[in-house]
Amino acid sequence: MLAVALLPAVSCGEGTRKRPVDSARDSGAAREALPVAESERLVLTGVGATLPYPLYARWFNEYAAVAPVRISYRSEGSPQGIAAALNGAADFGATDIPVSDSAMQASGRAVVHIPMAVGAVAITYNVPGTTRPLRLSGEVVADLFRGRIAFWDDARLRAINPGVTLPHLAVRPVRRSDGSGTARIFARYLQLVQGASAAAAADAPWPAGDSVIVRDGNEAVAAEVKATAGTVAYLEVVYARQNRLPAAHLRNRAGQFVSPMPFEIATAAANTLDALAPFDDEGVSGFRVSLLDAKGKQAYPLAAFTWLLIAPSQLSATKRTALADFLRWALLEGAPSASSMGYVPLPSAVADAVLARVDGALRCDPCATGAASGTVR
Repeated sequence: MLAVALLPAVSCGEGTRKRPVDSARDSGAAREALPVAESERLVLTGVGATLPYPLYARWFNEYAAVAPVRISYRSEGSPQGIAAALNGAADFGATDIPVSDSAMQASGRAVVHIPMAVGAVAITYNVPGTTRPLRLSGEVVADLFRGRIAFWDDARLRAINPGVTLPHLAVRPVRRSDGSGTARIFARYLQLVQGASAAAAADAPWPAGDSVIVRDGNEAVAAEVKATAGTVAYLEVVYARQNRLPAAHLRNRAGQFVSPMPFEIATAAANTLDALAPFDDEGVSGFRVSLLDAKGKQAYPLAAFTWLLIAPSQLSATKRTALADFLRWALLEGAPSASSMGYVPLPSAVADAVLARVDGALRCDPCATGAASGTVR
């Protein structure tokens, strides 16, 4: 079995959404900044996912204290991260959605997927009078968001929440307006829990009317839920915790109701990767692995990797080396920060393979140059 937590082993292989994170200027670093003149710092730029934004903000700030590097990151969403990696608009992208082979082939650029941590999407809500987390099945979640459950005291909700007094309050779904990774993860989850025959349902139009609230970004969704009674929403679990919002216990494939806590999220990753062992990124999927609806009694069903995307052939040797150094620091030294924030560090066996992949792709000039015409994984 893969270890469910902890710290990755060492490999011996070769705020506001869209606000930039600047590791040399922000004040989040726990240690005094490295005494390097701003003009002497190497600048790296990134664009992408909002799901890992709190973690990356902290990592980039902390790394500025120990390395002469400034990493600026714009949290704009996974589609923008994929586009930046493919068109060279930034040194790296960040995404919760893996890039398809066809997209890389069309761009002519091979992209290395580097899983940085395991995150999760929480189902949160504002239901006055509830004093413990609600239980929700996948089918009930789908019906809440698709307008098929109109009030919180619906019989289906009462049946899976015995002893909980639910008000006769209208359900008000909150959905993302942007094509975010969080939204894509959630849509794919709906497809899985509704079964293959209902796969198209997740892509059908959302219910219209005054009951549906549309917001842009995790932080805006969290603010709406806090302010509006009757709301239900999907958002990255760290945002739920930071805003002290409840997170539903979801029924998993084994029929158990589990919370989006670190152990349950890590269990989803460990159980999924166990089934793929021995894990070979080139031979399997380039680390493009779905953790949704994982097997196991303790697995949280809405877990997902979050990746950095790097096109080695588009970067100078200096930038490739700087990124490789940062990635090694993040997966080793940065693991405690990830844990403290509610993200789950990579299981050690996966981190080992990732670091070997990073060294092979970023520290080898011939490998990086040939990547564009070679494997797309």
